[in-house]
Amino acid sequence: MTNAKFNWGLIAPGRIARNFAEALAVIPDAHLYAVASSNLARAQAFAEEFSGEHALDDYQLLVNDPAVDAVYIANPHRFHYDCIKMCLAAGKPVLCEKPLTVNAAQTQELIALAEQNKVFLMEALWSRFQPAWRQVREWLEQQKIGEIKLLSSTFGVNVPRNNDDRLLNPELAGGVLLDMGVYNVSMSQYVMQQRPVKILAEGVVGETGVDERCSVTMSYGEAASQFTCNFMSNTENSFTIYGSKGFIRIPGMFWVASQTCLQLEGQPAEVFESPFRASGFEYQIEEVMQCVRAGKLQSDIISWQESLTTMQIMDEIRSQVGVRYAFLGE
Repeated sequence: MTNAKFNWGLIAPGRIARNFAEALAVIPDAHLYAVASSNLARAQAFAEEFSGEHALDDYQLLVNDPAVDAVYIANPHRFHYDCIKMCLAAGKPVLCEKPLTVNAAQTQELIALAEQNKVFLMEALWSRFQPAWRQVREWLEQQKIGEIKLLSSTFGVNVPRNNDDRLLNPELAGGVLLDMGVYNVSMSQYVMQQRPVKILAEGVVGETGVDERCSVTMSYGEAASQFTCNFMSNTENSFTIYGSKGFIRIPGMFWVASQTCLQLEGQPAEVFESPFRASGFEYQIEEVMQCVRAGKLQSDIISWQESLTTMQIMDEIRSQVGVRYAFLGE
């Protein structure tokens, strides 16, 4: 497969999937082979726009196609579990949008299935693969800012009020934590490389029953990560890592970072910039392709255990805030 085209199947050609398809165009050996949607016309239009070979209105047909090397899943996270399970049962490697599932129990079950069937599975937390965030990791490993003391981040967008929208719909696992806060949680874990010892969370549960604001402190002993995510106001949306010798700041829209800044005490700032080659999805796509070709079942950058820990943390936050999903039997 190394010297051949890597054939991607894409499930759910919506807005996020466009970023994926744009990124494929800058990876020489990546190919959009098939697109599947519940709406055939939508699949056909997407395939035509991004030079996909096949358009289908049946996910199972895509998954069963022996020419598909891996599947990218981009539908609402309420449906991730079923789609991933379908792919793993068919032996198809999976890259699935964040959050991987709706709760930790679902994630645990899928990890067990991936291990049993010896199939690659990865959560599409694209920020971890971006060059700017890889530079952050390098600075941390070099202990440039000394001991980490505090992480501070926000992810807030003033979302137009529409109770029928997916973001506010409890039947679609709506709520700000799973949609936006997953970045605050996952990137805190990426920085700290350990499970928090204590979590304190509070928030606002709106009229539809989902979280519209979550304010959280995750304690890692002497260090802590404090973040707020919300649907109600536009916030700075930066991520700052404070250490004993200085700090690292990833500026606004930290989850889509092409720049980061290292500021040490008494020294001029060091700015790292790396514009994306395409949409920014290209880096995680390349990781999946390398892993699958190497016969790996999981990525070292975002392992199964890391995705599971993120889900366990978010389960605890939702519990403290008071958000429960009836379709899970909660």
